[in-house]
Amino acid sequence: MNERYGCNGHSAGARSGQRVRGRRPDGGLILACWRGILLAGGAAAARPLHAILGMPGSTYVRVGGKVLELSNLEKVLYPAAGFTKREVLRYYSRIAPVLLPHLKGRALTLKRFPEGVEGESFFEKRCPHFRPKWLRTIRVREDLAFCEITDVAGLLWIANLACLELHTSLALAPRVEAPTLLVFDLDPGPGAAMRECCEVALKLRERLADAGLESYAKTSGSKGLQLYCPVAAADFGETKAFSRALAEEFEGRWPELVISRYPKRLRAGKVLIDWAQNDESKTTVCVYPLRAMSVPAVTTPLFWSEVETAARAHREEPLRFEAHEVLRRVERNGDLFAGVLGGGHALPEVRRSGEVRSARKRYFR
Repeated sequence: MNERYGCNGHSAGARSGQRVRGRRPDGGLILACWRGILLAGGAAAARPLHAILGMPGSTYVRVGGKVLELSNLEKVLYPAAGFTKREVLRYYSRIAPVLLPHLKGRALTLKRFPEGVEGESFFEKRCPHFRPKWLRTIRVREDLAFCEITDVAGLLWIANLACLELHTSLALAPRVEAPTLLVFDLDPGPGAAMRECCEVALKLRERLADAGLESYAKTSGSKGLQLYCPVAAADFGETKAFSRALAEEFEGRWPELVISRYPKRLRAGKVLIDWAQNDESKTTVCVYPLRAMSVPAVTTPLFWSEVETAARAHREEPLRFEAHEVLRRVERNGDLFAGVLGGGHALPEVRRSGEVRSARKRYFR
């Protein structure tokens, strides 16, 4: 068992059912271990989660009064890293205090990897019909209900389905037509890399601030970056028009660095600003889930100072963090993405010409 992903360092004297959480004297966040999880079927003593996840075979557990089955815990989901389903479940149980606020109220698309990251995968928008009765759903239309994850039991239930990646709507229920988040997905083409993504991200941050919007950066968990802004928009048409106008503005100002169009033949050496993610029919990978890479990489919030350092680097410095590194970062820094959870700002006007009005009443192209 890989102890990097265990629950070591927490009080062994926690009472059954008590959630261990708080802050260290230096201000770092102590992640919950969700102790007091009971074996179903009359087990007499409470067992900590890391002990149950160390048991072979299938195990029934009780989490917050809800019973679920954890199965095939020995199955390796990341063969190159030897990372098993047990370790996936352990990661999600520990990251839950900062992940759950970003899932609550948002329609969730599951991306499942039944045979691990080297096998076939599939997206699942419709919440599985065999879901437990206590799992909430969000109905976006009469014939389509997505899963909503609000607690650790729900998070472990989908993780047990080998759902590694969690893709959420940019809108909050019940107003599923009104996004509260704006996203710019920065994807490097052949010959470009993280350094170029960071350079574009810094330019975007400055431009968004000029438009009165605060932005937050995270790694995609793969090769690019994503910028999020909390917004108050009437509909996705508003956020899509705004993001497209900014992407086209950037391509016009820095054509050697940025592309806003999607044909692959145009993307060599450039960073695509993917504005089309701002769409009611799409979901975007949430902050803190695992990604299906060779190692258990995580889509990770960044300090802007980290983005600045990577943009200035003379050689490529990948901004990629694995599960154990992210747990340490959160214990030390808390949730760097918490700012997107608050109320957002109205978007500036987009003129018919495609120009975006700035907070200082100027227009840029």
